[in-house]
Amino acid sequence: MANVRVSLQPLVQMINLPTVLKTATFPGDTAERLFVATQVGEIFYIDNGNIETFLDIRQRIIRLGTFGGYDERGLLGLAFHPEFNRNGLFYIHYSVAGSQGPGALPGPFRPDPCNTESLNLSWTDRETLYDHIDTVEEWVLGPGGQPEKLRTLLNLRRPFANHNGVNSLNFSPESGRLVLTTGDGGSGYDPFNLAQDDMEIAGKVIEIDVTMETFTGNPPVVTRFNELPRPVLETLTVVVKGVRNIPGIAYQRIEDQYIKYIGNVGQDLVESIYSFTGYGPVPASQLIQSALPPPPESGSGREKLVNLGWRGWEGIFPSPVIAQCPGNPALNEKTFAYYDEAVITSSRRILPLISYFHQDPRPDKFSGTALTGVQPYAGNAIPGLTGKIVFTDFVRRGGSQRQGVLAYTEIRTECKQNDYYVIEVDHDFGPQSAYYVSLGTNSDQTRLFLGVYGSANVTDFNKGIVFEIVP
Repeated sequence: MANVRVSLQPLVQMINLPTVLKTATFPGDTAERLFVATQVGEIFYIDNGNIETFLDIRQRIIRLGTFGGYDERGLLGLAFHPEFNRNGLFYIHYSVAGSQGPGALPGPFRPDPCNTESLNLSWTDRETLYDHIDTVEEWVLGPGGQPEKLRTLLNLRRPFANHNGVNSLNFSPESGRLVLTTGDGGSGYDPFNLAQDDMEIAGKVIEIDVTMETFTGNPPVVTRFNELPRPVLETLTVVVKGVRNIPGIAYQRIEDQYIKYIGNVGQDLVESIYSFTGYGPVPASQLIQSALPPPPESGSGREKLVNLGWRGWEGIFPSPVIAQCPGNPALNEKTFAYYDEAVITSSRRILPLISYFHQDPRPDKFSGTALTGVQPYAGNAIPGLTGKIVFTDFVRRGGSQRQGVLAYTEIRTECKQNDYYVIEVDHDFGPQSAYYVSLGTNSDQTRLFLGVYGSANVTDFNKGIVFEIVP
C-alpha cells in the first residue's frame, strides 16, 4: 500500500475544544460554511475567513472539569436538518447545567471474575444515584436569523460522567431520521451491562423521527425505553447495541446502498471500527414487547439489531481485566472479565472492519489511545485517500511528543476484517501537545477537517485549532 502524506492548513485558531466539525448552508444562501461546535457550549461558523458566533449555550452546559480537568460531558452533538437551507432546523445534544448528581457507584469499578457479585451489578435508585442529565433539543433559526429552541426530544439520566458519545448527532441519508449515538453510561467495563440490555437507552445507536409531533415542553428524564411516554417512544427506532463509547456514525454511498461506519472506543487493549450495510432498525416499542418471553432464540425483534458485542467483547478480544504479572513488572496478565457473556454474544456480534491496538510492536503501525473520528473521503485532492475511510486517534502512546494520529483503511463492501495504514502528517506542532479530538467532512465528503487541542483538559482554554487536511 502506497504511503499517503498530507499537510494541515489552519482555518481557526485559539478556540476551545472543537468537538464537532460540519458544514451547512444558511437559509436563502448558496455558500456552504464550516461549523465548529466546542465542548464548552459554543458553536461558530467560518465566513470568508472570519469566525462568527452561531450559538452560545455555555450557561446551559454542566460545569466541566471538576475532576481534575478532563471531562467527557458538555456540548457533544450538532446536526443540521437535511433541509436546513429551507427550514432552518438544527439539533444539539449536551449535558445540562445544574444536573450534577453523586454518581451511580461510590468509586471506580473493576470486575472480578472470581466474585460473581461484581459481574451482576444493578443500577438502583436511579433518580438519586446518577451523574448528570443529557438532553437532545430541536432548534430553529428564527426571525433575523437568531437561533431559538423549539422543543426537547429526549432527556437522559446518565450513571457516570464519561461515555456520553461525541459528535453524537447526524442525519441518516437512508431514513431521513436524526441519529443519536449513546455510550454505555460510563465508569469502565460497563458495570450494569447497559449496552446489551435492550431496555436501556445507553450503549445504543438510535434513530429519531423528527417529523412526528411529540412534546413542545420537556419530556421526562429517563434511562430506559419503557419509561418514555408513548408519543416520544413512537418516534424512536434502534439500530445498534453493544456500544461502549462512540465518536458518531458516518455513511458512505456505494452504488445503491449505504455503508455505515461506527467506531467503538476500547477499554484496555483495542480500538475498533465497524461497518455494516444491512439496515433493519427495530422500533423501540417492539423492543419493549420483545423483552418479555419468548427467549432470544425465537428470532424476536432484539436479534435484528446490529450488535458490537460490548461488554463481553472489546473489539476482536474477549474483554479482559489486566494485572501486573507477579515477579515480572514488564509484563501484564490478561484475564477474561466476562467469559459467559463473551460466549453468549460470540455468534450474535459483528466483527470489526479494522482494529488497532494500545500496544503494537509493528514498525508501520502505532499504539493508540482512543478513537476520535471516522469519515469516508470522496474527494480527489488527496488521491491516496480517495474512496478510503479516514480515522483519528486521540494521541499516540509512547514517543516524546503528545500528538494524535491520522490513518485510513480500505472499503470492504462485504464488511470483512481489514488492515489499516498510517497517514504521514507534514506539520510541525513544535513542543506543543496536539491531541486529535475530532474529524469532520463537508456535505459531499470531498473535504476533511481535523480538530486539534493542545491539552487533554477542558479547563485549559483556547488551545484549539481547526485544520483542513490538504495535499
